[in-house]
Amino acid sequence: EARANRYQLIDDTSVSHEPMVITGDCGNAVLLAEDDRNAINETLHRLSVWEMRESILDGMHKGINRSATELEW
Repeated sequence: EARANRYQLIDDTSVSHEPMVITGDCGNAVLLAEDDRNAINETLHRLSVWEMRESILDGMHKGINRSATELEW
């Protein structure tokens, strides 16, 4: 079914930003909008930089009013 409707699935996933699970006989796959994939990769990259990760976590715990206005890294 996914093969026959692949272009519609791509369009739907791009608009809705909801991952689409495609099941197969040998395994499953997930269709993601390209923007969502890029956002995931950017998040993983930022969290892999220790100083950036710590700054993000610190800001999450402090709240917006108590966050730094300049970056230390």
